[in-house]
Amino acid sequence: MHQGRTKLTLLAIICLLTALPGAVNSATVPFAPSDYRGQVVVLDFWASWCVPCRRSFPWLNSMHDKYANDGLVIVGVNLDNDHNAALEFLEEYPARFRIHYDENKDLAREFNVVAMPSSYVLNRDGKVIAKHYGFKVRKQGEYEAVIAAALENQGASQ
Repeated sequence: MHQGRTKLTLLAIICLLTALPGAVNSATVPFAPSDYRGQVVVLDFWASWCVPCRRSFPWLNSMHDKYANDGLVIVGVNLDNDHNAALEFLEEYPARFRIHYDENKDLAREFNVVAMPSSYVLNRDGKVIAKHYGFKVRKQGEYEAVIAAALENQGASQ
């Protein structure tokens, strides 16, 4: 009986966690830039085996914390073939931003992902205004400047 209750409790916790903004979303919930119209989006493609991704997650968390109230949305798009590998990565490198599991790699193909991580900044109209491949600690200021400029532009496309 105790094992059954433990499994039910674990299932309840997983259900609650998947409802949180920072939790791993089901592949059945598609990413649509139009859902974020009026906000600046950083779309960051990552995988558990990606070493630079381990350096980028703390920075992405800090950008989320600093700019979320100004209209920034960060969506980490996981490309692992093994969903459990993504969950293990997130245990070690928790994300305070949204996570989307791109099981069929449809979004990766749409954005023509060529390296890990690959990040795309979408302006308030949903247009890609910047992209960078890999993550370089020394370029964090440049990455942040693009985000800040996009957030400052309240009008039409940049």
